Amino acid sequence: MKRSEIDKKYKWRLEDIFATDEEWEKRFEAVKARLSEFAAFKGKLAQKDELLACLKLDDEISMEIETLFVYARMRKDEESAEKYVAMCNRIENMISEMSAACSFISPEISKIPAKILLDFAEMPEFSDYDRLLKETVRTKKHILSEKEERLLAMTGKPLDGFQNIFMTFNNVDIDFPTINVEGEKVKLTHGKYSFLLQNKNPKVRKAAYEGVYNTYIKNINTIAAMYSSSVMADNFYAQARGYKSCLDKALYIDDVPSAVYKNLIKSVNKHCKSVHKYVALRKKMLGLRTMHMYDMYLPIVENAEISVPYEQAYDMVLEGLKPLGEEYRNLLLKARDEGWIDVMENEGKRSGAYSWGCYTSNPYVLLNYSYTTHDIFTLAHELGHSMHSYMSHKNQPYAKGSYRIFVAEVASTVNEVLLLKSLVKTEKDPAVKKFLLSYYLDMIRTTLFRQAMFAEFEQNTHDMEQNGQPLTVKAMSDMYLDLNRKYYGKSVMHDDFIKYEWARIPHFYNAFYVYKYATGITSAINIVNDILTTGNTDNYFKFLSAGGSDSPYNILKIAGVDLATSRPYDVAMKEFADTLEQLKKLLEEK
Repeated sequence: MKRSEIDKKYKWRLEDIFATDEEWEKRFEAVKARLSEFAAFKGKLAQKDELLACLKLDDEISMEIETLFVYARMRKDEESAEKYVAMCNRIENMISEMSAACSFISPEISKIPAKILLDFAEMPEFSDYDRLLKETVRTKKHILSEKEERLLAMTGKPLDGFQNIFMTFNNVDIDFPTINVEGEKVKLTHGKYSFLLQNKNPKVRKAAYEGVYNTYIKNINTIAAMYSSSVMADNFYAQARGYKSCLDKALYIDDVPSAVYKNLIKSVNKHCKSVHKYVALRKKMLGLRTMHMYDMYLPIVENAEISVPYEQAYDMVLEGLKPLGEEYRNLLLKARDEGWIDVMENEGKRSGAYSWGCYTSNPYVLLNYSYTTHDIFTLAHELGHSMHSYMSHKNQPYAKGSYRIFVAEVASTVNEVLLLKSLVKTEKDPAVKKFLLSYYLDMIRTTLFRQAMFAEFEQNTHDMEQNGQPLTVKAMSDMYLDLNRKYYGKSVMHDDFIKYEWARIPHFYNAFYVYKYATGITSAINIVNDILTTGNTDNYFKFLSAGGSDSPYNILKIAGVDLATSRPYDVAMKEFADTLEQLKKLLEEK
């Protein structure tokens, strides 16, 4: 379908950002002309008034550039028009120019004595920047001398490229085979692989699985060299800046206590038997004598998809999110009725879904709605991101308006969990209810347990390298196979292919990122249970409104979730176990 054929009620209103492209052009030129204003502050930031004026200028121009970039990028995402590709390139160049123009700011601020920075942070005129100044003081001990910082910066290009190298290999150079699918020859791709693992024919699932893994195995020595070099680079940067380990560095930068990571791994290990029971139930429901890892994504309840038009899906989301109250509902209606959402797929439109926007606009949601249960949950998920952004921007100044990645998936997952519980409670069809419960179990299994397994692998590889143990193919693959056995249990066959799964995970090239998915769903489950038990949303709304005004760990504590203790993980594990028992009970009633 062409975009021009879609009813405007299904399109987002980007003209609320810029009425015309010509207006964008005028703003672009005006902002570009202001970049030279930074030079006047160089060498003067130790003076209070000069520092404040410079920080305000940085905010003003950053806000303008963000607005320009968001508009151009979302216009490009609509249908990949060449005009907007060019606009994106131009604004990306401006971002580089901005970075160069204000590159002196952070180094100069870091040279100001800690006591003076903390005194500034207490002054009313610096209220927008108190967090920035306190963070500068907190991280000072890991900032090196000017000469050392320059040397580290010079290492960036040669040592930071492993993620790009892997992505190039994984997305461009990798050559998957062609397999037989019901008499038709199909060349495997990343997208088709996920789809084929849900095929009812076990021969198709096996062929897809072995086809993909054999391709990685053919390149396993190269991949091992890439990943081990990436780990070495991670550990080098951590040690150069005086951190105990790469994990210590990652947590310190996020301002998250190490107990969060330790409790996650410890708690998941303690409750792995719940996953073992679920895997055993899957095997039984699928009627398999032997269950393989390629059977883990096969739906265990057939013909129970919820397939409804977009309007009905939105009504389901509204109903599911009722516990969040009238204010939240009115925001959802506003999003639906005032052009926040781009709903339908069209020629040239970017695939997938996201929530995005800028400080000066409402948040926007891109969808490609296609009448599946997953699409209904995607709608709820992206609206969660949007409401989080809307409330943070509304209640915080620009300098503190953006929330950190550590909490980024909490609000979106809260919406998904609330919607699922609502659908399970009201659904009359036993088959659909079973489908929903299995959907929830797989959500927790893949987002909490599986990501925790990835996190444990990351910690092990970085510890091995730091302790002088070579990261050979055998060492990493044997260790990964042991983890897979521990997490999934004896009801599934741990074949010689799954030991190489580590070789196809892109997130491993962004060290200690995956654990945030696990802590995100853990936090969401706790928040939902608290809201449904008490009916009180005050603390959750404070969380949504906090933006980046404090550490993400402290902001989560506002919502009643202390991830440095075992309680949140125990609650999440109990949720998984209780959902499993609920599904078992329904199966026994048939």
